[in-house]
Amino acid sequence: MTDYNQNKKLYEARAKVIKAMAHPTRLFIVDELSRGEKCVQQLVEMINADTSTVSKHLSVLKNAGILDDDKRGQQVYYKLQTPCVLNFFACVESVIKGEKNKHIKLIENL
Repeated sequence: MTDYNQNKKLYEARAKVIKAMAHPTRLFIVDELSRGEKCVQQLVEMINADTSTVSKHLSVLKNAGILDDDKRGQQVYYKLQTPCVLNFFACVESVIKGEKNKHIKLIENL
């Protein structure tokens, strides 16, 4: 049996990554960056939010190790540092589908 205290740091690190992803705008950013790097201004236009708000979201994702940035002149470009995070999307969607199927079966049994 695994002792929680032995692995607490690992669980905390996992929670940091999951918390960073736990916002619709940040999920959108990760999804968009899966198609290629984007500068902050492109993301601002896509999200239709002010630069400071988008920058905060990008900072959370970068601090969690999900994104990497590259400053080029006046622009900062972001890309996925860990593309495997997209596997998380597939897993979450499997959970959503499973819950949907449970609800459908529940309704059918009424």
